[in-house]
Amino acid sequence: MAPPILYVDLARQFAEERDALMPRIEAVLASGLWVGGAAVEALEAELRDYLGVAGVVALNSGTDALILSMRALGIGPGDEVVTAPNSFIASAGAVAMLGATPVFADVGVDMNIDPDHLARALTPRTKAVIAVHLAGRMAAMDPIMALAERHGLTVIEDAAQAMGSRYKGRLAGTIGHVGCFSAHPLKNFNAMGDAGFIATDNVKVAARVRRLQAHGLIDRNTAVEWGTVSRLDSVQAEILRFRLPRVAAIIERRRANADHYRRALADCPGVALPVCQPYEYNSFHLFVVQCERRDALQRALAEQGIATGIHYPTPIHCQPAAKALGYGVGSMPEAERQAARSLSLPIHQFLAAADIERVAAAIRGFHEAG
Repeated sequence: MAPPILYVDLARQFAEERDALMPRIEAVLASGLWVGGAAVEALEAELRDYLGVAGVVALNSGTDALILSMRALGIGPGDEVVTAPNSFIASAGAVAMLGATPVFADVGVDMNIDPDHLARALTPRTKAVIAVHLAGRMAAMDPIMALAERHGLTVIEDAAQAMGSRYKGRLAGTIGHVGCFSAHPLKNFNAMGDAGFIATDNVKVAARVRRLQAHGLIDRNTAVEWGTVSRLDSVQAEILRFRLPRVAAIIERRRANADHYRRALADCPGVALPVCQPYEYNSFHLFVVQCERRDALQRALAEQGIATGIHYPTPIHCQPAAKALGYGVGSMPEAERQAARSLSLPIHQFLAAADIERVAAAIRGFHEAG
């Protein structure tokens, strides 16, 4: 039997980096500065340069980036925040954790929030919009920002899956008022544990996030508000510093794999491929196809040693935690349709051309066999 095709290959990533990376990790450990310090400060500076923003605050996770940025923006009980229902649970969960109310707007065929549905979801209590850039493809930021300006709303970009993506030349996380990023191990720009950060040109928001992530302290002994702890470990910061200059090449490799899939699966019956617009630069955190017999196809691929994923099988508005919000099945028809049809194919940077051909051949064989 042919060797398995992994959905991700983090062991391969470490094996290729080990000789260059381990001395940097050992230097951090030898310094005794394991939380905060020079590595974190340097990472924040390098991310500011990469993104072209005034402020970056390194945090424990992308979820904390959402929670703390919204808290810094004054979002709380009585407020509504509109977002997409087909994201990871953290997008809406962060809103609920602040005592605010998540409100959902259906998505378009691009899997991102539909600006027309977003407009219809607004109420007098709406305070912000979380625009999720799903799978590496950015949401339609121009109409979203125009709508927000008309209604006096704050826009938070959930760029957890979109580091390095661009919309009309502008980087993900730099168009809205705050960009929230995850550097979880499964992301294109990845740590070896949980990690995240916020990016913003609003230096007051950045300063408050920095205070909130350190218990509300302004010095070691003075807390001016109640905060939490969301520090990025220095070792993770150094890993991210090592990987930041390499992220562009990783994205280009994933984009090349996406193009290979498009050629190999062109006109494949029963499979709809992601289509990017000329003004989009998709980092392809995921390569998501749509197919009617998704579950059967996934089983068939698994039997041939091909791992896949589903992002996400149950939309947030249908989760048990969201029951009190009053949505339920049928309220977000496009998101629900996609949830039943979406399959994420392997697209990581270590795939060989033969691997992609094998995946495509297995998909074609499944559909041709009926």
